[in-house]
Amino acid sequence: MRENVPHALRSCEYPVVVNRAHNIGVAASIGSYSDAVEVDSGARWLAISGTPGMAADGTIPSSFEDEAAQAWSNVCRALDEAGFAVGDLVKITQYLTRAEDIAAHATVRARFLGSTRPASMLVVVPALVWPQMSIEIEAWAARAD
Repeated sequence: MRENVPHALRSCEYPVVVNRAHNIGVAASIGSYSDAVEVDSGARWLAISGTPGMAADGTIPSSFEDEAAQAWSNVCRALDEAGFAVGDLVKITQYLTRAEDIAAHATVRARFLGSTRPASMLVVVPALVWPQMSIEIEAWAARAD
């Protein structure tokens, strides 16, 4: 089990069933993700809306690291609620408002993704929908049942 991931979210850790990574060497030169992920026909899909680092009570943590951890916890909770796991992620898009947070985000992301390598896009944008938000994550997952 990955350390520092809340116990309630560890059910998100069962292995990938239908997804295969295809790597052409570009992603490996940049970070921990796959160049492409293939999903078998007949898989069940889950689309996760842009998910900020906001707690259920509407609060946003004051540090970027805590906000990023909350955002990834929210993604894991959405996966778990639908019967999916982190290993089922096939595509993630991460929006940050400050380039200087990229390294911290990579550390938090690694804690939650472990060895999972979905296709990935990281974009630094001027702002998110609420000015106090500094991260938002959109995700797609697929699995065979």
